[in-house]
Order: sequence, then C-alpha cells, then structure tokens
Amino acid sequence: MIEELSIRDLGVIGEAVLPLGPGFTALTGETGAGKTMVVTALGLLLGERADSQVLRKGSASAVVEGHWLIEANGSVAARVTDAGGDLDPAGQNRVALLLSRSVTAEGRSRAVIGGRTTPVGVLGELGRDLVVVHGQADQVRLRSATAQRDALDRFAGQELASVLDDYQETYRRWQAGQGELDVLVAERDRREREAEELRIAIEEIETVAPRRGEDVELSERAERLGNLEELRLAAAGAHEVLSAQSSDDGGDVLGLLESARRQIDRVAGHDPALVPIAEAIANATFAVSEVSAQLSSYLGGLDADGAHELEAIQQRRAELGALIRKHGQSLDETIDFLDVGSSRLLELDNDSTRVEQLRAEVDDDLRKVVALAQRLTAIRTAAAEELSHRVTDELTALAMADAAITVEIDSGGDYSLAGRDQVSILLRPHKGAEPRPLGRGASGGELSRVMLAIEVVIAGTDPVPTFIFDEVDAGVGGASAIEIGKRLAHLARTAQVIVVTHLPQVAAFATNHLRVVKSTDGEITASSVQQLHGDERAEELARMLSGLADSESGLAHARELLDTARSLV
Repeated sequence: MIEELSIRDLGVIGEAVLPLGPGFTALTGETGAGKTMVVTALGLLLGERADSQVLRKGSASAVVEGHWLIEANGSVAARVTDAGGDLDPAGQNRVALLLSRSVTAEGRSRAVIGGRTTPVGVLGELGRDLVVVHGQADQVRLRSATAQRDALDRFAGQELASVLDDYQETYRRWQAGQGELDVLVAERDRREREAEELRIAIEEIETVAPRRGEDVELSERAERLGNLEELRLAAAGAHEVLSAQSSDDGGDVLGLLESARRQIDRVAGHDPALVPIAEAIANATFAVSEVSAQLSSYLGGLDADGAHELEAIQQRRAELGALIRKHGQSLDETIDFLDVGSSRLLELDNDSTRVEQLRAEVDDDLRKVVALAQRLTAIRTAAAEELSHRVTDELTALAMADAAITVEIDSGGDYSLAGRDQVSILLRPHKGAEPRPLGRGASGGELSRVMLAIEVVIAGTDPVPTFIFDEVDAGVGGASAIEIGKRLAHLARTAQVIVVTHLPQVAAFATNHLRVVKSTDGEITASSVQQLHGDERAEELARMLSGLADSESGLAHARELLDTARSLV
C-alpha cells in the first residue's frame, strides 16, 4: 500500500504531497491541472522510462518519492533486501519502504530503494508485485488476444502459473534442441567435407612428424654443411700455426712459447722479477695447447660425406616448408593446427552420435510440451467458464444488465511460449445480439466497464496491493458512472484503489479525495494537491457537475451524490 507520494518539479507540479493510505482515493481537478503528472510520478517509481521533457520549466531536476507499507516476509521485502535496501519495522508484520526516483534536465536518472542507489530495472521488478496500473491505453490493449489470455491466466491463479512455468521451461529446451538439431542436419554435408579435409591435413602432418624448433636446427646444420671445405681449411691452418708438429724450425706458436720460456728460465735465478713472467708464459703455453687440441677434435669431427647429409637436410626442409605453407605461418602454428584439428575432427566425427542423441531428446521434450499444453488448455477451459459467469454478473452491477461475457478457448494454434491456446473474450451487449470480440464493436464505455469487471473478479484469485485507474471511466456517464464508483469502492475493500477521474459520480464513492489545483502568475502555471474534507468535497463535486463550485443547485446535487454513495457502499 502506498502511504504517501511526494512530487517536486514534475510537469506543472512544483511541489506536492499526496496522502494516500488504504481504501479508495479519488484524484480530481480541472483539465490541465496536472492529474496525469501524478500517474507519471507513480510510473517513474515503478521503473518506467524517464523523459527529461516532463521536468517543470526552469528546473534542474524532478524528484518523486513514495512511502510504501509492505509485508515483512513478502517477495518485495526479500528483493529490497537483496538489493541492499533498508526496511523499517511498521508493526503488524509490515515494514516501511521508501522508493525514490530523480530525473535531471540532461536526461540522467537515479533510483533509490530503501536508501540504496540501485538500477532502475529493480524498480520495475518491484512494481510488478506492488501495483496494477490501468489507463485508457489498457482499454485499447484489452482488445488484443494476448491481453485477454493474460487476464484469463491471472484469474486461473497458481494452478495454471505452476503448469505454465513447467511448460515454458520445457518449451524453451525443446526449441533450443530443435534449433541445434536443424543446424546439424542442414550442415551435415558441409561438416562431412570439413572432416575429410581435416583427416587429409592431419595425415600429412603426422606423416612428416615435425618437431618444434626443427626448422631452426636444420637451417643451422645446412649453413655448416654448405661451407664445409672452407671450414676445414680454416681450422687446419689455425691448427698448423698453433702446433705444426712436422715443423723442424719450431716456428709454430707452441714452439715459440717454449723457446721464450727456456730463455727466461736460464736467467730467472738472477732476478726474482722474472719468476711471474715465466709462470705467465707457462700458462699461455697450456692455453694454446688446449685450443690446438680443440681444433684437432673439430677437424676430426668434420664429416667427409657432408654432401649427402646436406641433400637429406634440404629435402627435410622442403617437406617442412610445404606443411607450413598449407597449414600455418610457422612450424609451431602447423603443429598447433594438428592439435586443434584433431579436437575438431573428434567433434565432427561425433556429429552422427550427437544427431541421434539430440533427436531423441527433442522428441521427448516435444511429448512433454504436448502433454503440458493439454493441461494448460484444460485449466484455461475451466477457468474461462467461471470467468465468463462472474464477469457477466459484475456487468449486471455495472448497469449492463443484459450484457454477457463469453471467454472462448481455441487450442488449435501452433505451440508458443504461452501454449497453443488462443483466448477470445466476446461481449454480447444485449439479449438477442450475437457475441462479438471486444476488439470489434465494443465502445469505450463498454470497454471501461468490462475491464473494471474483469479486475474486480480477478482480484479475488490474484490479489494486488494497489490498483491505479487513470480515467478508466472515460466514455461513461449517468447511472453507469455510479455503478463504476460502487464497484471501485467494492474493490477497495481488499486493495488500495487510486482513481484519476472526471466523473463526480465516481469521486463521490472515495474514502480519500485529493484535488489537483493549478495557479498562475501570468507567466508560469503551477499545481499543488489538496486533501478535501466535508464541504470542500461537496464544492469539488459541484464544480465537476456544473462547472460552478458555489452553485446552490450544484452543491445540493453534490451532497446528494455523497449521501447516495455512503448508502450504497
């Protein structure tokens, strides 16, 4: 239940506080006073799209706040807690909830739930459990088959909701499986060609059996073998210079070092400073001997049959190059292709198994869809008969005594997320007339009363804390308007009802009467909201009746309306 609504700088409303509370609240006022802005404000709190155009002229932002009383253990309280919002104890197993929404001139919007900033979408989630809003657009929507099926489903209650949840879960799984199956079957030939191409490629790579880094190794080996003779001559020449064993004159490096060492050794006893020099020459001799041995080993390791090895290496490099050109930018990519291709081939080879498995799953889900759809049809058929009788009874109370409603079910359609059923609400406006769909032939006034009758009936099985009716009485007058007021008052016994109305016959039944009053300084029009009591209510009803708030005849008629309303509720 909405306890209070605060509005600042929204449309023509500068600042207003609407005390709402339980029962039936009527919101009245002159055309253009800003009654629609009240509905707009509620829409913002319920997560509707924000439009900076609704800001009051010259204002930087508009702010709407709503104070709610909700069940402490209900789904709304749980969602607020999940969103991090705070709830204040309010007694009788209820808690107080504050919702706030602001819109700036730049179009930015901010939502606050229980003191915590949250995404606007959370307001929409809460709104679906807090309020049902009906306006003239909803009367038009009632002409659609979807809206008529939704109304029937709400009346059918939890039994249908439970089956519908199971059906929709199964339907979505069936559709997803069927879609995957269709793709697999449609692309079977293409996937078979892909699998064959992968087999050939994998066989080529496995036959060559490349190793990571092998191309670099082969390149280095080929470079060496290609310059084998030049390497041999250079190594042999260097070895001969260092240690020419056939040399008789000792002209090699080792011989010269040995000669130098002997010269120093001969005189080292005469000067200690020569001792380290002799040791350095000995060390140099040892180092040159090591290099000479390495060169000898290198010369021994040079393959005399290098030409044959070079030919084999070049052939191997050609094989690797061919693989790289076909399957990757490098040898590593080619080897990676082997791993990825093998996994892909396994997936493609499993297609046949997957097709058969998927076909079995799809067939099983289809059987479940058919069975659940039949249960939906049975529940809807029973509910349709009951809804027809009860709405017809309500229409009798709404000055349509000869009218009758028939809810028909056609279960011959295609399966959809809502089942197979097409729901049509037919109206017979008077005896002897043929029932006709609401979408054809029903006037605005008739639609208003049919919609109200449906809501009154549905409220018994699908209770909603708050109903908001925005000029639901459009196109209605006289005795019919009194009956609408009476039924709204009846609905307000079990739910909070807020009605924007131009009809005094409807407003007279309200237990809380608010008037939107506009004023102007010649340049800017501003509106405020007043709660009416006693003579103020009579004056407002007189204005609505005759356009003159102080007309004696209008006041007399207004007081008569109020007395009539009190006697009928």
